[in-house]
Amino acid sequence: MRPRLRAASGQPWQSAHPLLLLPVALIVVITVVDVQTPYNVHLGPALVIAPALTPSIAGPRTTAAIGALALAAQLVIGVTHGGIGTTNHIVQIITLAVLSVLVVLYSALRERRQAQLAQVRTVAEAAQHVLMWPLPEQIGPLRIASLYLAAEDEAQIGGDLYAVTRYDGGVRVLIGDVRGKGLAAIGEAALLLGAFRESAHRHIPLAELAAVLEQSIARHAADLEPPEEAGERFATALLVEIPDRDPVTRMTSCGHPPPLLLSPGHAVTVPSLHPSPPLGVHGGAEHTLDVFSFEPGDTLLLYTDGVMEARDARGRFYPLTERAVRWTDESPEALMHHVRRDLLTHAGGRLDDDAALIALHRTAVDRRRHHGRVSGTDAFRHG
Repeated sequence: MRPRLRAASGQPWQSAHPLLLLPVALIVVITVVDVQTPYNVHLGPALVIAPALTPSIAGPRTTAAIGALALAAQLVIGVTHGGIGTTNHIVQIITLAVLSVLVVLYSALRERRQAQLAQVRTVAEAAQHVLMWPLPEQIGPLRIASLYLAAEDEAQIGGDLYAVTRYDGGVRVLIGDVRGKGLAAIGEAALLLGAFRESAHRHIPLAELAAVLEQSIARHAADLEPPEEAGERFATALLVEIPDRDPVTRMTSCGHPPPLLLSPGHAVTVPSLHPSPPLGVHGGAEHTLDVFSFEPGDTLLLYTDGVMEARDARGRFYPLTERAVRWTDESPEALMHHVRRDLLTHAGGRLDDDAALIALHRTAVDRRRHHGRVSGTDAFRHG
């Protein structure tokens, strides 16, 4: 349970929340005014407002204490106005007591629900860290920032995924999107991430790595896919290979959208991409290798389709490329901050699909120690 929830459910008056002065002040004011008014004016029933307000700022014990204080105030009013034995005051006291008990029960149920929700959040956050390890801020010549927005309420993870790992001489990056969203897609996401982490460090071409991921998806579908879902388990994926000391960057797409290359001076290009079908759709499909130039000072922005498909109130898709032009000179962290705020504003504060982004900023490196660099412009083509 989170600390702030513990504080709300502590002993009466232990919470130092200043808003607790409001129900206490209401009780005092109502009591004083009622005592000072003529006998035929009855303000005592308004005392129920105090315990009714308390669950929003405190736990059930504090709510019970406020209810008891309200009952004591009602007794004071009854004694002042002719004794608590009158029918009117007896009815008011019983009514206030019953309502106070109901409010305390509601507060207890509400606190229990908050505790369960906190537990779910804790488990989700732990699962996220196990499933998608936090990306390093710096790996090789790359500064990295990432953003994950889950579509399901209270979820921290879903069907989108990303991972970064070192191989001899560079960095390999995976970003993908399995079918479905939210918690139902975690199993497939875990499978794909595990296969990538197991194989990405090996000295195999990027297209062959895509084939390895394809085989993992196929084995999973054969073993675990229910008959009614035959052929419906698939995932898009983009694999990117970034050498430490060479601008020639390679990528292979399995049904995934191309990245954006942000260059200083508000220039955004889309590297040429020849995607193969998503993983799990056509086993044994040929995977094309695309190359482009990723120079020091540039930022490569990878994303899932949940970003591009976010709609505003008029049904318009989020224009990521147009918006990214504004932030080409920003750091990866600032870029993620701008995109997150702008995307949620565009979508009205809520996304219909999971969304993930990775910003990779290439810093300058000393190439004098690099031997075997590809020479000439034929080694790559501009996006």
